[in-house]
Order: sequence, then structure tokens, then C-alpha cells
Amino acid sequence: MSMSMGQSRGGGRGRRRRSKKNQVMSEINVTPFVDVMLVLLIVFMVTAPLLVFGVPIDLPETVAGPSDSISEPISIAVEADGRIILQSSEILFEDLIPKLTAIAEAKNGFKERIHFRGAKNALYGDVLKVLALIHTSGYRRLFLESLQVELKLQEQQ
Repeated sequence: MSMSMGQSRGGGRGRRRRSKKNQVMSEINVTPFVDVMLVLLIVFMVTAPLLVFGVPIDLPETVAGPSDSISEPISIAVEADGRIILQSSEILFEDLIPKLTAIAEAKNGFKERIHFRGAKNALYGDVLKVLALIHTSGYRRLFLESLQVELKLQEQQ
């Protein structure tokens, strides 16, 4: 009889009482979390003004003139009826490559900008043919214009 009593009291499968030292902690320690958040806040407060305003730099002065690359771009348009307009004059498909190479020899070479416009009702084949001729002539800086771009350019002038 004493044996069964000893098991229930001591360390059997019955309830165990934990001392205050071994109790499970039911609180969350938020101090490290608050520390990390404050550090992140300080980092963002320091870096945000630098991202928005930039850093003032005292740039050196030069005596160089304006760059030639700011010159008037070459303008090519394909009209709805299939006509090709180079700058302000009408040309044929066959004359486009010789005219563009002549312009390249007279100006900066093939580094000039070409602004291309295709009419809304122009045939897709005509537009592609002109784009292929521009590429074949050696120009690589091609900009496609739309009505919105034209309106903005007219407002600036």
C-alpha cells in the first residue's frame, strides 16, 4: 500500500507542480522589436531626404560650346496615301537610302536622330518598308512619334 501512495505523490504520471523558477513564460518581450524599429526609423529618416533632393555638387566650369548632337533631328513621315516625306520634301522609296547617306556624310555620320511618323491610315507594308530602308542605310537612333509627342513639341516652341 505504501508503494501506490508513493507513486501518486512523487513523480508518477499525475500532476506535477512547477516551481516559480521553472514556470513557462507567457509574456512576449517586445524590447528587441522596438529597438529594431527605432533603428530602421532613423535609417529611413536619414536616407529619405537624400533620395528626394540629391546631393549638391559644385561642378567645374568649362569653355566648351554647345554639343552638335542637339541639332535638329531628321524627320521622316509616311502619309496615308503612301508618300514619303523627308524633312519637308517628298521623295521616292528608291531615293531614301542615297538621301540618308548623303545627310550622314554632311552631318555627324549615322549618329543623327531620326524622328519617324506614320499616318494612322498608312499601309502597314509601306511603314515597314521605310523602317527597313532606314535600318539598311545605317542609322540606329530611331524615334517613333505619335500625336501626343507632336503636341508637346508644338507647345514647347
